[in-house]
Amino acid sequence: MYYETTKELLAFIKKSPTAFHAVEEMQARLTEDGFQVLSEKEHWKLTPGGKYVVTRNHSALIAFTIPEKESWKFHIIASHSDSPSFKIKENPEIVVEKTYVKLNVEKYGGMLMAPWFDRPLSIAGRVIVRKDGKLEEKLIDFDRNLVMIPNLAIHMNREANSGVSYNPQKDMLPLFSMGGSDVSLQKLLSTQLDVEEKDILSHDLFLYNRMEGSIWGAENEFASSARLDDLQCAFASLKGFLGAQKQDCIAVHCVLDNEEVGSGTKQGAASTFLKDTLLRINSGLGRTYEEYLMTLADSFMISADNAHALHPNYTDKADPVNHPLLNKGIVIKYNANQKYCTDAVSAAVFKDLCDRAGVPWQTFVNRSDIPGGSTLGNISNTQVPMNTVDIGLPQLSMHSPYETAGVRDTEYFVKAAKEFFA
Repeated sequence: MYYETTKELLAFIKKSPTAFHAVEEMQARLTEDGFQVLSEKEHWKLTPGGKYVVTRNHSALIAFTIPEKESWKFHIIASHSDSPSFKIKENPEIVVEKTYVKLNVEKYGGMLMAPWFDRPLSIAGRVIVRKDGKLEEKLIDFDRNLVMIPNLAIHMNREANSGVSYNPQKDMLPLFSMGGSDVSLQKLLSTQLDVEEKDILSHDLFLYNRMEGSIWGAENEFASSARLDDLQCAFASLKGFLGAQKQDCIAVHCVLDNEEVGSGTKQGAASTFLKDTLLRINSGLGRTYEEYLMTLADSFMISADNAHALHPNYTDKADPVNHPLLNKGIVIKYNANQKYCTDAVSAAVFKDLCDRAGVPWQTFVNRSDIPGGSTLGNISNTQVPMNTVDIGLPQLSMHSPYETAGVRDTEYFVKAAKEFFA
């Protein structure tokens, strides 16, 4: 079962080169399961037993179910759709020596830059086009080896293996073409989308690693892929959500965007997207604002964003005792300064949940002299305060274009999510 779930995960990631595509894929799976698509621009008519999904910016998604019997609690799993990458700038072509054409890009999120060299990359995202006097949003994925960031030969940089500092404006620009036939990205976009170049008005385009996910190791115990952080959690949450009975709670599968750049957007964890949705569910059930606050007080959220596993070559970078391992279970994340919002209550609830689901759990705390990052939980709690635990699945090479996890851990989270939503 572990291997089948991991294969499903890798297939899901392959279809999700950007946050836009990940949300599109999740919505397709939800509608196939009978979920009704809602629009924030329209009135919602909600009924007991109903299943609904709403998106914002085409890059964040919330799906929820209302049980037949009356329920006064939300059970929420929140993850994120975005991953570190290079975003293509406006007017991207830079011509070198009247021959080479490279693309002007900028960093999106905190990333490991070195692994982006010398690997086949493609371009995906969304494009806004003008058609019949209206603006339309179109998703695009070239889905072929289109660009590459070539390394500088060792002969020209003898210090390359002694530690190199990369300048993203100079060192990380991908090679696009030799300039033949007046090639431009705009021209390729127009051909791919079958629109006139002049009708392409804007875009959100990103580079992505073309190397497919793989299962490997002496006993096939490892899984590697692009964008494990955080599509691994988003996928496991969705699979558990779709597989659960969801009879006793208002179950919410929430996937937010822009976590890698601070969540401070209309579709991020700091936005009102989750709050707005929960309020509209509350009003759709004919309840007062006070009753909404009462419901929050008895609700629970799992903030799911991947965690650092102990690295076999850098054991000194981990806490002496709270260092999770691959294939050893879901990671509960702690931080005294509330970069993670886990406390004694939420940790106990989640440990009990895992025990009931029959899945192992482990703990992560940063070394006291190494600051860590933050995630969805504490940010979203400023909008919708409730008991929340920060968890993740253990992985290596976080924020690399090719990350590594354990084959067992995705299935562990699927089982825990099923138990939680049930």
